[in-house]
Amino acid sequence: MQLIVVALSRSAEKGVRLKTLGADFVFDPADRNLVKAVAAAISPKRVDLAVDSAGGALLPQVVALLGHGGRISVVGRSGGIVRDFNTATLLFRRIRMGGASVGDYTVQAGHAAWKEIVDRLNVIGQRPEVDAVFPFENVKTGFVRLAQGPMGKMLVQVAD
Repeated sequence: MQLIVVALSRSAEKGVRLKTLGADFVFDPADRNLVKAVAAAISPKRVDLAVDSAGGALLPQVVALLGHGGRISVVGRSGGIVRDFNTATLLFRRIRMGGASVGDYTVQAGHAAWKEIVDRLNVIGQRPEVDAVFPFENVKTGFVRLAQGPMGKMLVQVAD
């Protein structure tokens, strides 16, 4: 099975980085013709799995990209509230939607999930994308960096 990876970024610089990380296509989510542009790029296929790390107003468009039986995992909410979302789009195309919150994990479950992610990345020779690591006493500086929209995760080191 050939996987086609479609990424979204408002930043041209991040778009280039996403391509070096393996994205086949990168689109600007602000494009008014986003659904048509993605559909044309991957035609005749449709999106089988979407991971939405922002949520918000773009969610209906991401759902529109999914094919019959597609899945979407919402893992972020920085995009705000989703307004005017027609849940019938989920029903008629048998789309499954799920969500995940890091706060729902126990420490043990979080470690197990992270180990599984890293193990899977190791199999394909990849590493998590980390922008910066901040010591706990500099966590406010980390939030300043986070507000700048970094490429990759921001980590806080709580112990040596």
